Amino acid sequence: MTCMKILLIQGHPDASQRHFCHALEAAYARGASEHGHTVCSVDVATLDFPLLRSQYEWEHGTLPSALVDAQEAIKWAEHLVLFFPLWLGDMPALLKGFLEQIARPGFAFCGDPPHGPASKGLAGRSARVVVTMGMPALIYRWYFRAHSIKSLERNILGFVGVAPVNETLIGMIGEMQPPSAEKWLARLEELGRQGN
Repeated sequence: MTCMKILLIQGHPDASQRHFCHALEAAYARGASEHGHTVCSVDVATLDFPLLRSQYEWEHGTLPSALVDAQEAIKWAEHLVLFFPLWLGDMPALLKGFLEQIARPGFAFCGDPPHGPASKGLAGRSARVVVTMGMPALIYRWYFRAHSIKSLERNILGFVGVAPVNETLIGMIGEMQPPSAEKWLARLEELGRQGN
């Protein structure tokens, strides 16, 4: 198996304490490092950046200095792994704000989509999205059609060329017992070994 450059993006917005998302990230990192993959990480909750408020700012503004290293890490990586809890049916606002800032014209894509095709600036990278939630994952996937995850995959990652994108949806976090948690951690460690 070829060793990869892997970027872990921790999207849990609460940096004041450790959550299961952090344990999943650590398990993935452990497996990846043990197998020889090169691992780098970005913790979105520790970055200080403003939210975008206009199309003009997105197209012509300057990337906040706090995000320069994160953007460079995405450019460096061959595989991205995003970790976040499902909040109100979607990714937390802080992670969405991070992605909006990072995925600027000239970096994530080039061209003018309304007037012609855009070139996908992050083509050649794959991704995995690891999402924790309070509801059963099957309910989210089949009843709610995993709508926000599909939107992330299609409208953000897919738009800039990241493919394939795989999912790990982990439900019933609030009621999870230690044996189930250990199984999920072992699963993430194995995914890390695989670089998947």
